Amino acid sequence: MSEVIDVPTPTAGAPDEVDPATLTEVLDGAWGQARRWARTFEPQRFDTRSYELDTEAHRARVTARLAEFAATGMPQSGFPAIAGGAGDVGGGMVVIEMLGYRDLSLMVKAGVQWGLFAGAIAALGTERHHREHLRRAVELDLMGCFAMTEAGHGSDVQSLETTATYDPQSQTFDIHSPTPSARKTYIGNAARDGQLAVVFAQLRTPDGDHGVHALLVPIRTADGRPAPGVTIADCGRKAGLNGVDNGQLVFDHVTVPREALLDRYGHVAPDGTYSSPIESKGRRFFTMLGTLVRGRVTIGGAAQNAAKHALVIAVRHGLRRRQFPGPDGGEEVLLLDYRAHQRRLLPALATSYALSFAQDQLVTTLHELMTADEVDPRAQRELESRAAGLKAVSTWHTTATVQACREACGGAGYMAENSLPLLKADTDVFTTFEGDNTVLLQLVGKGLLTDYSAQFEDLDWRQMARFAADNAVNAAIERTVPRGVFTRLRRGDEGVHNRVWQLTLLEDREKHLVETVAARLRRGRASRGSFAAFNDVQPHLLDAARAHVDRIVLEAFLAAIDGCERPEVRRLLEKVCDLHVLSQIERDRGWYLEHNRISPGRSKEVTRAVDELCEELRRSAGTLVAGFGIPETWIDAEIARA
Repeated sequence: MSEVIDVPTPTAGAPDEVDPATLTEVLDGAWGQARRWARTFEPQRFDTRSYELDTEAHRARVTARLAEFAATGMPQSGFPAIAGGAGDVGGGMVVIEMLGYRDLSLMVKAGVQWGLFAGAIAALGTERHHREHLRRAVELDLMGCFAMTEAGHGSDVQSLETTATYDPQSQTFDIHSPTPSARKTYIGNAARDGQLAVVFAQLRTPDGDHGVHALLVPIRTADGRPAPGVTIADCGRKAGLNGVDNGQLVFDHVTVPREALLDRYGHVAPDGTYSSPIESKGRRFFTMLGTLVRGRVTIGGAAQNAAKHALVIAVRHGLRRRQFPGPDGGEEVLLLDYRAHQRRLLPALATSYALSFAQDQLVTTLHELMTADEVDPRAQRELESRAAGLKAVSTWHTTATVQACREACGGAGYMAENSLPLLKADTDVFTTFEGDNTVLLQLVGKGLLTDYSAQFEDLDWRQMARFAADNAVNAAIERTVPRGVFTRLRRGDEGVHNRVWQLTLLEDREKHLVETVAARLRRGRASRGSFAAFNDVQPHLLDAARAHVDRIVLEAFLAAIDGCERPEVRRLLEKVCDLHVLSQIERDRGWYLEHNRISPGRSKEVTRAVDELCEELRRSAGTLVAGFGIPETWIDAEIARA
């Protein structure tokens, strides 16, 4: 790998004792080598900005940059040796995630090609598929797509309508879209570049229906025309990400061989006999989806990086732009010296640090599970839940942060040359792809209520409500770091800055919300029926899931502080952590007051502390954004030029 390159230094603001490079080192975490490597990727400079390109020119440029990225060997590193990789699953994910700083269309297209298409072949296929297709996919000789979403069924994957019917006589599958709502839609790489698709369909054999499985289906011939029986439509121009060729696919009795089935979890013999190492259809389905979790993790990390890019632009602008005379008619005041401006940007900056540490933990856990000889099913479920929750919170944070940064830059923030409108347009869809955020948080909440056991996966709405009602539900508070961390970080009685008080408050909110949603389910089932009972508590369940994510993000931040060896960096991160967690408590103080967890006086103390922290961290704002380590050539905004 290449040597670390220089990171930008603060361009304005009072100097402090912390070197931004030391912050970058802490933020880069366990995957620092991969992140340093990714920073060396320099495709052709912005000869023409993407917003000045038409759709076809933008797509062509992104495809060309995809080839440049492949030529570095970075994306291949995450795949096994049979595909020419190094088996570094976490590192391979991180280098794609880092494209979130540079080019979001490129990041998404890379995620489709390597994370979803090649990732599905690696995770769901067997040695034959790996030998025949994986290396070509990884090296970009075979462009592909991931055809799951249908017009009629987006989040409800189990109800997909596309069918894959096996014929023992010909030993082939018939791939068919039986209704207009069965068309595969929003499929990346489908409209222009894809040759082969991983198609998710209801598997049918002479001995019955076996649920959703994945098959490899050619969608284009060698000369680029649609394959026989395949209709391809272009989704057209979008609000953002127009370098990605999203399309629609319809299958009219397309024939593929028996070997097209990615059969790691479900095999069809020549005579049509179906077999699987997982007997339960529900468990089998969720196991298959669970192997594809790295796409969701990568999206969350890339979204965090886009938010950091926006913060660099807005904070630099706030450290240069002056507005209104100062005291006694003196020099005009810097925007970031105004408390309201600090409030717009600095809590979001603190939360970006917090989410980065949580993301680093998540990638590490995923890497360990995916490279283990045997995977504990419970650990796999915990990973999937954490990935769902962190993706939802990270992408919502990005949407809110980019908007706050746009407003903080006034009219300059609305200019395309300053990138914020493009960041806003490109990241907006992140809240609903790779899993709709609301649905993902429901999955987190369901896991909190039950432990997501095998019996729960196969329950219908009525049985699910009964299960929750008939069992004393205590949220299993799964810690992300050892308890000893909190002992070492315990501080004296410092009011709202007391770490034990902060963590206990978040932990108590999570436990209370889970226990009370379970009690409401029990009462609701008796009076209103099972579906209505669950429907009634959905907002409550979402609050419980969000509280769970808030707590594990704080724990990740505390673990990072605990592992920090430089005293000056540790002191700064302590303040950033305080601003993050106290801003979260301030956001939810209505709940804490209603449930007598804090007094009115303590609530006011929280607000005062947030104001004081904003004032203190204003002096380090330039250092903190420089600590993100975004190469200067990646920051495409006139108001943020060094």
